[in-house]
Amino acid sequence: MAHDNRSRLHWLDVARTAALCGMIAFHFVRDMEMFEFMPPGTTLGGFWAVFARLVAGSFLLLSGVSFVLAHGDGLRLKAWAKRIAVIAGAAVLVSLVTRLVMPHAWIQFGILHAIAAASLLGVILLRAPALVTAAAASAVLGLSFVLGRSLDLPSWMVWTGLGAAVPPSLDYIPLVPWLALFLIGMALAQAVDPARLEPRWKTPPPLALTLPGQHSLLIYLVHQPILIAILAAFSWVLR
Repeated sequence: MAHDNRSRLHWLDVARTAALCGMIAFHFVRDMEMFEFMPPGTTLGGFWAVFARLVAGSFLLLSGVSFVLAHGDGLRLKAWAKRIAVIAGAAVLVSLVTRLVMPHAWIQFGILHAIAAASLLGVILLRAPALVTAAAASAVLGLSFVLGRSLDLPSWMVWTGLGAAVPPSLDYIPLVPWLALFLIGMALAQAVDPARLEPRWKTPPPLALTLPGQHSLLIYLVHQPILIAILAAFSWVLR
């Protein structure tokens, strides 16, 4: 979820911090459901369902921008491979833990899986013109409208987003249509150098706004155990 420090931009870190805050807020409400502090189904529809999609979409779009920013002058193969290995490893860890803790709704293909897969596919369009990448994003969206969740696919192809059977999951971000947002982020960064979007800060933004965005993967991995521990302790006190 992060990019190379050599091309660090404050606005991108602040944007990622905002996305993290949204993610934590949503998960806190969902955890409150789990501990019966809120009505069941609160996050399944209405505002919170839309909010969750906006947060997930922002992570993918920012990842696409970061991908071009880190490799726009040529694929840095070692850094690219290391990044994918770290994110994919974290995705596998999330799948294993949720499979053990919540087998009825474990994460088969969530946001980390989607970012890792998009980073693999994004290499194809890394040196493409912005219009070509935008066209690819449109093609993914078109595929979603035409075939999305309509095919009789085996369960192991859940990652495509084209299968009619959608498994219950705490986090389900299939490539169709979510890859489109990663590609849109790439296209934006290809069209306009992200460094040109950096505001002329009178003073650098406070660390509270930039530091979380610089460690978004770590925060993603640890925030849920912390939230659940807090709510479990609170629930125990109220008993």
